[in-house]
Amino acid sequence: MRLRLDGINVTFGENEVLKNIHFEVNDNDKIAVIGRNGSGKTTLLRVLMGEQDIDTVVGGVTSDKIQKTGKFEIGYLKQIAFEDDLVTLEDEVLKVFKPIIELKERIDALEASMMQGIVTKEFAKYEEMLTLYNRLGGYTYLKEYNLALKKFGFTDADKFKKIGEFSGGQRTKIALIKLLLSKPDLLILDEPTNHLDITTIKWLEDYLANYPKAVIVVSHDRAFLDRFVNVVYELERNEIKKYIGNYSDFVKKKQIDYERRLKDYEEFKAERDRLQSLADRFRYKATKAKMAQSKLKQIERMGVVENPIGADNKVFSTKTKPRVESGNDIMFADDISIGYDRVLTRLSFRVMKGDRIGVVGGNGLGKSTLLKSIVGKVPLLGGKIKFGTNIEIGYFDQQTATKNIEDECVLDNYIKEFPDDTTTEARTTLGSFLFSGDDVFKNLKDLSGGELVRLELCKIFKRRPNFLILDEPTNHMDIASKEALEAMLENYEGTLIFVSHDRYFIRRIATSLIVFENGGGRYLKDTNYADYEGMLNDLQQETNIEVVKVENATEKKQDIEISEGKKVNLYLQNKEKAKKDARLKKLERLIAEAEKNIVELSEQFNSTDVCSDYVKVLEIQSQIDKLNEEIQNYTEEWYSLSE
Repeated sequence: MRLRLDGINVTFGENEVLKNIHFEVNDNDKIAVIGRNGSGKTTLLRVLMGEQDIDTVVGGVTSDKIQKTGKFEIGYLKQIAFEDDLVTLEDEVLKVFKPIIELKERIDALEASMMQGIVTKEFAKYEEMLTLYNRLGGYTYLKEYNLALKKFGFTDADKFKKIGEFSGGQRTKIALIKLLLSKPDLLILDEPTNHLDITTIKWLEDYLANYPKAVIVVSHDRAFLDRFVNVVYELERNEIKKYIGNYSDFVKKKQIDYERRLKDYEEFKAERDRLQSLADRFRYKATKAKMAQSKLKQIERMGVVENPIGADNKVFSTKTKPRVESGNDIMFADDISIGYDRVLTRLSFRVMKGDRIGVVGGNGLGKSTLLKSIVGKVPLLGGKIKFGTNIEIGYFDQQTATKNIEDECVLDNYIKEFPDDTTTEARTTLGSFLFSGDDVFKNLKDLSGGELVRLELCKIFKRRPNFLILDEPTNHMDIASKEALEAMLENYEGTLIFVSHDRYFIRRIATSLIVFENGGGRYLKDTNYADYEGMLNDLQQETNIEVVKVENATEKKQDIEISEGKKVNLYLQNKEKAKKDARLKKLERLIAEAEKNIVELSEQFNSTDVCSDYVKVLEIQSQIDKLNEEIQNYTEEWYSLSE
C-alpha cells in the first residue's frame, strides 16, 4: 500500500490550517505526527481518512494531490462507535472476529456431515477451509482477545458486563482493543495513551513495534514515540517537515538542522554585507564605478537565504519561589490505609523539604486516592498524616480542572479568586501562562483541555505554595508545554509530590518514588525513575531465568504463576535484591565519575595561571577534598550493601 499527499492545503475561512503538505505512508511505516496543540494534526488525519476537503487548485483539480496505490483498509479510533449499549463487552469485541467465527461454524457443520461418510470432494473442501481458518488466525484469536483485555485492565467478570455500564475512559479502551484486533492495513491512532497506565502503555508500545502493517500515531507521549516509530512528521506554523528516526532522533536532527541553516544565513549575510560595503564605498568614484557594479551583480546572483525561524517554543512561565519557607519536615504518613469503601493499600513514608516524589503504578491501585487523602478530600481508613510547620499546599486535580466548568470568562474567573489584583496585574499574570490579548475574555466552556490546565496551574502558582501536590498535570498538554512545566518544577524551591503516567516527565522531575503494585504501595527513597526501570529490567531477567528453572523442574512451585512462559510473580526478596543490585551499579558509576573529576581537577595544577593564584589552588583543592569524601561515603555504602 501507499498513501501520499502531494502539496495539499486546507483553510477554514481566512484561517490557513495546512500549507503545502507533503506526506507519505508505505507498508510497515511507523509514523508519528507531532506539533503544538492547534497546529493541524487532527485536520491532517481527517484528510488521510477522506473526511476533510482540501483546497482546490486552478480548475478545481485535486485528484493528483491525494494518491493511493493498492487496496487497503484504514482503521481510525474515532470511527469506532457502539451501536448497542446493551451488548456485552465480549460480544462487542468478538464482532472483530466475525469472519473467523462464521468460518468455524461452517467447518463444524462440514465435520458433522462428514461423520456420516467421507466424500473426497468434501474432504478437499474441508482442508481448504482449515487452511483459511489457520491463515485468518482461528487458532490464536481467542488468546489475542484475552491477552488484550487483560493488558487493558479488564477482568473475566467484565466480559459479561454491558457496554453501557463502562465509564467513558473504559469505553475508549474497548474501542481501541477492537481497532487493534481488527488489524487494518493502516492503523491511525490519535492520542492512544490517554486513560492508560504505564504498564498498559508499555504493552501497547510492544504491540505496535511488532505490528506487521503501517501505523500513524498522534501523541505527546515522548517515551511512547521513542519506543516504536521510525518516521516523525512535525507540523509547525501550518507547514510540515519529515525526519527519519524516533522522537529523540527528531529532537537532535531538528537542532542540528536549525544550527546549520543559521550558520548558512550568517555566512550569507556577512558576505552580502561585505559586498554591499565595497559597492557603497566605490559607487561614487569614477575609477571604481565598474567594481561597484560588479559587487552589486554578485549580490544579485547570491539570491536570498532566509533567516531561520526558531522552534515554536512559546510557553508559560512564572516565579517558583514559595511565599513562605517551610520547615525541613514536610509530612509524615504513619501506616495509612487509603481507599473508599475498602482499603486499596497501606503505606508509610516521610516527606522532607525539597523532595520530588513521583507516584507511579497501574490504574485503580490508589495513586490519585493517596493525593486526595493527603489534602483531606478522601478520609483515611486508618493511620494518620502529620504535617510540619508553615506548610502551604497547592493541589492540582486533573478532574476538577477540566470538569464542572463555570460559565464565565478567564479574566473574571481569575479575579474572583484574586480580587485584590488590579486588571493590569491579573492580565500580566494570565499572560505569563499564555492568556494574552483577547484570550482573557474567552469563556471557560470554550477552552481546550490544555488551556483549562494552564489556567488552574496559573492560579496555583500565583498563591506560591511551598508544597505542590499534582495529579496528572501533563494531561492535555503538548510537548512544548510539558517541557515548560518540567523547567518550572526543576526550578521550584518547594517540595513536590505528583502522579503521572508520562515517563519523560517522571524521569526528569522525580528524585524518589512511591510505587503502587497489586500487592500494595512501596516508598523508594532516593530512587529516580531510571533506577526503577533498571530494577524492572533486572527483575525481568531474573524472571526469565526462574521460568526456565520452573519449566525444567519436575514439580512447579505453587506460589509462582507463569504467564506465557515469560513472566513470574517474584517473591518480595527478589524485588529487594533487584533494588540493591541497581543501587550497587549506581554507586559504582558515581565512584567512577568522582575519580574522573579528581583527575581533571588535578591536571589544572599544571597550569601556570592556577599555580600563581593561591585562591584558585585552594578552591580546586577544596573540590578535590569534597570528591574524595564522596568517594569514601559511596565506597562504605557499597561494601555495606555487598555484605
